[in-house]
Amino acid sequence: MWRLACGGAGSVTSEREIRVYAIVRSGGRQHKVAVGDIVEVDKISTAQVGDTVELSTLLVVDGDAVTSDPWVLAGIKVQAEVVDHHKGQKIDILRYKNKTGYRRRQGHRQQYTAIKVTSIPAAAK
Repeated sequence: MWRLACGGAGSVTSEREIRVYAIVRSGGRQHKVAVGDIVEVDKISTAQVGDTVELSTLLVVDGDAVTSDPWVLAGIKVQAEVVDHHKGQKIDILRYKNKTGYRRRQGHRQQYTAIKVTSIPAAAK
């Protein structure tokens, strides 16, 4: 069963698959993105659906080359396309104090923007 799942005993891949990804900052959070990924970030209010946005890069991994120098990364912006604006799942905030009759209920739904990463520029060496 195991041999069928991984392509048989005779198939050996000689080259590793090189995956380029980046760590980007958006809305105070950091996200690991690759080309073609769809990522939920905090709402970007200035962007409409179909617009292109640029995300600031904190780290770029291109195969074995890791670029984390802030001077090099200052010129690298990850390009993404806005796919959708939507609300997240509702959360309930309950406050309760024993023996005083104090109860408060509040709900919240976070606003999100779905973006699709279109390109990650290579770092200048």
